[in-house]
This record gives sequence, structure tokens and C-alpha cells, in this order.
Amino acid sequence: MKTLLFTGASGFLGHFLLPILDTKYYVSTLDLQDADYNYNLSKEGFELNKQFNIVLHAAGKAHSIPQSEEEKQAFFDVNYKGTVNLCRALEKIGVPCSFIFISSVAVYGCDSGKNITEEHPLNGKTPYALSKIQAEEFLIDWCRNHDVILTIFRPSLIAGPNPPGNLKDMINGIKKGLYFSIGGGKARKSILMVEDIARLIPLVTEKGGIYNICDDEHPCFKQLGILISNQLGKRVPLNIPYIIAKFMALCGDAIGKKAPINSLKLKKITQSLTFSNKKVKETFGWQPLNVLENFKI
Repeated sequence: MKTLLFTGASGFLGHFLLPILDTKYYVSTLDLQDADYNYNLSKEGFELNKQFNIVLHAAGKAHSIPQSEEEKQAFFDVNYKGTVNLCRALEKIGVPCSFIFISSVAVYGCDSGKNITEEHPLNGKTPYALSKIQAEEFLIDWCRNHDVILTIFRPSLIAGPNPPGNLKDMINGIKKGLYFSIGGGKARKSILMVEDIARLIPLVTEKGGIYNICDDEHPCFKQLGILISNQLGKRVPLNIPYIIAKFMALCGDAIGKKAPINSLKLKKITQSLTFSNKKVKETFGWQPLNVLENFKI
């Protein structure tokens, strides 16, 4: 079996990918703690002691809204500088044959849209999006200069048991009876089952490329609300008119981070945002799992 270095292995992705990857590769892990290499990627000077065939770089900072310049800088320190530092360490022991980077659809900077492709401009403006864009640009040059096959995955929302981010907020809201369907819950979102990433890795290592990865269904919030409510044994979220939700969001803006809804959240749950997975499906014959059939919270 080939050797694989997995950064960020103790995070959400690692929890589900590592058992699958362990059956296909000799895996070494790199993370802040409880890994084969316990390093902070944002700090220079760490060393690896062997060469790897494949690097899966999933370590990164996400799922938070920065409240200060220091918190904004943290995204660049981890997502961009951490990628640079990793590559410098790889240069010292021998570069891999293949490098797989977990980026994000956030690089497109879209609040709404339908079947957005990989050709869309990278207009992301948040610290998270910009740090991912910078990491992508660095890796494209670095891999070309070192003759490394580069794969960049841009996943959509990722689903799995105890998911982070917006799905976590939705689940917690339904648990507490604080989540409401707005405007009929018709807005659609692209979602990806976490294990689908592991299924793709063996397919891309010899070819590379940049790919959106998401489901085919793009479920709407009403469908997700019913699915989550049924699993929790809770009532299906009530529907409220948009105008009332808008007033609640404005109140949430004034309250701060503890508010169950604000204008940013309202925008995200009332506008459809879907991405095209046509390229990765046609290139590798990959078929994503159906989220509505496989998402177990």
C-alpha cells in the first residue's frame, strides 16, 4: 500500500475518513495533538521524518465569524501560511507524487446561484475564503514547480453525524424548538456526505484537477427540516412569513452572537445556492450518496 500523510485528521473529516483510508493506505497523521506528528502548521520549523506518496491536506480553520483583526489573521495563519509551511517541510524529505487539498466552495464568494461550476471567478471576500484562495494559488504554483499531481476539492456543506457549521446550527435550533421554516423552506443547498470524500481519494491521485464535490439532490430546507425533526423526535419546524423573519433577524443583529437568527443567517436560509458536480462525475465516474437517504445526525 502507498503511504499517505493526513493533516487535520482529528477534526470532523478525519473522524470519518481515517478508518476508511486506513484500509487503503499506510496513513500517518499530522495535527495539533494526538497525531503521529503533533505540530501547529501555522508555525515554521516543524520536520517530517519520511517521504509520502500522497498528502491529504485537510487541516484548516473554518466555521467561525471573526470579531477582531487578530481573529481575521488566524484564518491566513492556518489556511495559507500553514499550507506553505507544510510544503516547505515536504521539500526537505522529498515531495509526494500527489497532493490533495480540501478547499471550499466559499472561494466563489456566492450568496446565491444555481449549479455554479469550477469556471466561476474566485470572488470570495471573507477571511476564510481569501485564505483558501491564497492556499490554492500557492499550491498550483508549488505543485507545478515540483512535478506533483495536485487535486483541489471544493466541497459544499458537509453532512455526517454531529456536523459542524450551518447544519450544526440547524440541528441545535430544531432540538430547542427555535428553528423555523421561512417562506416555505424552498431554498436549496448543495450538501456532501462526508464519506464521499474518502471514496474519491483513490480515484484522483493519478490525475488531479479542481473539482466541486456535492450531492445531486440539492435538498431544500423544508426537506432537511423534516429529516432532522424525524430523527430527533421533534415536531416539524413551523413556517413563518419572510417579513416576520426579517424583523426577527434585525433584532438578532442588535442582540449579537447569541441570537438564534440574524440577517446573515436569514440570507443563507432563504436563498438557493447550488453547485455543479458534473466535472468530477464525468472525469471519474463518481456517484455521490443521496444526502436525504444517508444523513444520520
